[in-house]
Amino acid sequence: MTVSRRFALKNIAAGALLTSAAGLLTACQPDKPQFKSVDITGADYAQGFQLTDFNGLPRTLADFKGKAVVVFFGFTQCPDVCPTTMSEMAQVKKLLGADGDKLQVVFISIDPERDTPEVLKAYMGSFDPTFVGLYAASPEALAALAKDFKIYYKKVDGKTPTSYSMDHTAASYVYDPQGRVRLYARYKLGGPALADDIRLLLKAGS
Repeated sequence: MTVSRRFALKNIAAGALLTSAAGLLTACQPDKPQFKSVDITGADYAQGFQLTDFNGLPRTLADFKGKAVVVFFGFTQCPDVCPTTMSEMAQVKKLLGADGDKLQVVFISIDPERDTPEVLKAYMGSFDPTFVGLYAASPEALAALAKDFKIYYKKVDGKTPTSYSMDHTAASYVYDPQGRVRLYARYKLGGPALADDIRLLLKAGS
């Protein structure tokens, strides 16, 4: 037998052993939900927030315990990503049917200069009156929160001082009813796909 053939046979045997071992490990593990979003269960970031809502009330993630929570960072004058995402969230709520009231959408403003409480409230209401808009107490607090959530945002100057735009991360974080961060939902994942993921989280938390 040639050296190359013996080497090939050893690789095949080793591969068979690894496959067998992996099969045994899989068989010993409980079934894991098959999410369409990125499963980040156990992440040590995006653990929560202490912000103010558009009614002037202090808010934390614990306020929404018992619900699946979707957290998105954006700004009300966003031309495409933000309205597309909020429209998708409204679709998700409708797709959940009777479980729609178990979904809480949270919009965190990265543009407190223009996103006043009144503006935030009107903007959320244009998609769904149950959606909550939040803002940080200061630019420093917002920067610290964004860092904790691994969120990128940057002011982009416009033709006038007030016509600037904001570059920012377009994805959302999804929390289960116990308040644990579970999923990272990419932009334009789609309402049906996200609704399926949230159903799995609600089922696991019931």
